[in-house]
Amino acid sequence: MIDIIGSLRRVVTPDRKGARSAAPVKEDRHKQHNLFEAAATFVSASVEEDQARIDEASGWVSPEALSFGVSELACRAVIALARERGESPQTVARTLLGLPDD
Repeated sequence: MIDIIGSLRRVVTPDRKGARSAAPVKEDRHKQHNLFEAAATFVSASVEEDQARIDEASGWVSPEALSFGVSELACRAVIALARERGESPQTVARTLLGLPDD
């Protein structure tokens, strides 16, 4: 099986070796969020119907990056549930969406 998650991680995670010094920079006072933090916050806030947090997370990254992060979160959640339930990812995804069995 192809390691999709590992491949995606290599694509979206920049190589930061040597990119920064160990000393904090004044511009770093405000935490910069990555697309996965934005996606996790966006999805959990959506579940809780917390519009302020939805808006906040939406501003952390570009809409495209947020969409990618939400998609990645969905994939990981379906894989985890499928393993937990001993079912195929397709069965789990269809069940979560309330779709009939194929």
